[in-house]
Amino acid sequence: MKKTARILTVLSLLALSSPSMAQTETINLWPEGKIPNFKTSDIEEKSVTDAQGILRISGVTVPTIAAYIAPKEKATGAAVMICPGGGYGILAASHEGSDFAKWFNDRGISAFVLKYRLPNEKAMAHQHEVPLMDAMQGMKLIRQNATKWGIDVNKIGVMGFSAGGHLAATLSTHHNMGEKASADGKPNFSILIYPVISFQPAISHGGSRDNLLGPEKSDELIKYYSNELQVSDQTPPAFLVHAMDDTGVPVENSIEYYLALKKKKIPAEMHLYPKGGHGYGMRTEGKGSLANWPAAMEGWLKAMGYQKN
Repeated sequence: MKKTARILTVLSLLALSSPSMAQTETINLWPEGKIPNFKTSDIEEKSVTDAQGILRISGVTVPTIAAYIAPKEKATGAAVMICPGGGYGILAASHEGSDFAKWFNDRGISAFVLKYRLPNEKAMAHQHEVPLMDAMQGMKLIRQNATKWGIDVNKIGVMGFSAGGHLAATLSTHHNMGEKASADGKPNFSILIYPVISFQPAISHGGSRDNLLGPEKSDELIKYYSNELQVSDQTPPAFLVHAMDDTGVPVENSIEYYLALKKKKIPAEMHLYPKGGHGYGMRTEGKGSLANWPAAMEGWLKAMGYQKN
């Protein structure tokens, strides 16, 4: 028995020291009892994995960030905070979250999957403010721990899918707006995959808009959270991917954001594909040339200096 125990211990140590094994750590975004806009409610967080292996998390009221730190021998010093999609109603936490964290780690980039609060008037005051608060706090925590994790504070980006793309774009355009503006909350780059960008009626994803704004929905807030209207010279460079046959979030969302960046002379790269629909992540089998989009992102990361050639 002792010999077996020693063998298991050695195997465990070897596994932990393996270059392919990323350290993972889950951190609460806010100190206990100090979550902003928090209201006591009976809402419970639930996690369900469907038949396709997609993890869906609902009822998030206590936000966290899961750290996937790149192995030291591969690390480039770059990092990305990932915002899963789900229409601000659920979080598609695997195929738009942890799967990509592992992809980035393989390329020497540390990744952080943000489990942001899902807007709900029962659980929070001014629900439309809450996801951005969590995203800002996530960026601040990454920067505050950059030395510990071997991260360059000038190489920290944000990635988002669908409604998570809206959150990533909101962080990119609103980090310097309002009372909570913070230089530490600014991403150095953004990666927006089939993103919700606009809340304007002609191209908006109505479910994401209504879930975020809730009972406070107004023309003023619709304009405020239409990120193509909020691009400034402080908005970071972006990489965008969208399918032209996306019936959930019209391709015009990416196009309008790209044009707003172009107008401000902010570097941007956009890849549009004729077919692919919505919500695919890296599951692109049978979707034609869309299968090339991760390689295109990899090329962009190398060109920007976030991934080694």
